[in-house]
Amino acid sequence: MKDNEVQHGCFGMTGFMSKRLIRGILVIAGFIFTGLGLLGIFLPLLPTTPFLLLAVACYARSSKRCHFWLLDNKWFGSCIKDYQERKGITLRVKVIAISLLWISICFSVLFMVGNLFVSSIMVLIALGVTVFLIDLRTL
Repeated sequence: MKDNEVQHGCFGMTGFMSKRLIRGILVIAGFIFTGLGLLGIFLPLLPTTPFLLLAVACYARSSKRCHFWLLDNKWFGSCIKDYQERKGITLRVKVIAISLLWISICFSVLFMVGNLFVSSIMVLIALGVTVFLIDLRTL
C-alpha cells in the first residue's frame, strides 16, 4: 500500500472499491426486491408494496436508471410515487388491493390449502394486511 492510499473497512478496500461494491450489492438487492414485489402481485401472502419500496430505496442509492425505471413504470410507478411523496395511496388502489387480496386468499383457502392451521394463518395475515391498507392515508 502506498503512503497516500487509505484503507477502509475490515477488508482493506480503498474508498472507491468499497463504494463500487456497495453500489453493486444495492443494485442486486433492488432486482431481488423488484422480483419479489412482482411475485407478490400473484401470490397472496407475499406483499408487493414493501418489496417495491425497498427496491426503490436500493436503486435510489445505486442506479439512477433503475430508480427512474421503477418510478416511471406504468403499472406501479404512480403508486410508489404517491406513497413516497405523500405517505398514502388512492382509494382506487386500496379497493383493488383489498379485493384481490381477499379473492386470492379465499380461493387459496377453499381450493388449495387443506390444512385448517395454515388456512387460519393465511386469513390472519390477510386481516393484518387489510387493516394496514385501510389505516393508510387515502389520497
